[in-house]
Amino acid sequence: MKREGYQVDPNRPDNVKFEVAKELGVPLKPNGNGNLTTEEAGHIGGRIGGSMVKELIRLAQDQLAKGDPH
Repeated sequence: MKREGYQVDPNRPDNVKFEVAKELGVPLKPNGNGNLTTEEAGHIGGRIGGSMVKELIRLAQDQLAKGDPH
């Protein structure tokens, strides 16, 4: 995600979606986003996609290497 210009907080990796949504002008809220169109949701997910998965795996590997199960 760093390569895409987004900083991922290891304690709150889900915050990236709000940063992406804001950048795209999509009204994403912390609770209840039933009003989003599939197109809006797809723009957010598409921007994050595989990069976020790779970042989450890297964070998990770092935690395991440090002996931190959380």
